[in-house]
Amino acid sequence: MSAITIRFGRVDERGLLEDLQRRASLMWDEYRPYLLANPDVIDLPLAQLRDGQVRVAQMNGRVAGFAALLPRHGCHELDGLFVEPALWGRGLGRALIADALVIARADGARAIETVANPRAEGFYMRLGFVVTGRAETPFGPANRMKLPVFSAQT
Repeated sequence: MSAITIRFGRVDERGLLEDLQRRASLMWDEYRPYLLANPDVIDLPLAQLRDGQVRVAQMNGRVAGFAALLPRHGCHELDGLFVEPALWGRGLGRALIADALVIARADGARAIETVANPRAEGFYMRLGFVVTGRAETPFGPANRMKLPVFSAQT
């Protein structure tokens, strides 16, 4: 297995990361029509990159995935986690969550919260996330999920 390294995202990578998000999102037939009709829905805010809220995973020196982790009132919100589709199943998502836990713990956060794509719920549950409610997204209903920072299984 190739080594995974994680670092802060850079402002000049915004387009590259949005393209990665687009490729990952277009993998699901049920989301494709909406994404193609609304390409602007994929938008990585520059402020998240400038503020050090985006972590980039690399394999063999190449960008392979990223996560955006936003501090929110005692918790951190996982605003997005995307992995290059050709690299799914190689531990990149797990590594990004482990990295998010390190950051959340250092910041004194109680939990990491996210609104999970229904296709990713099993992944999040395997890492210790639990369903806490429902949310409406542009892609339809989804579960809100939470991972307690100090009792995580990752």
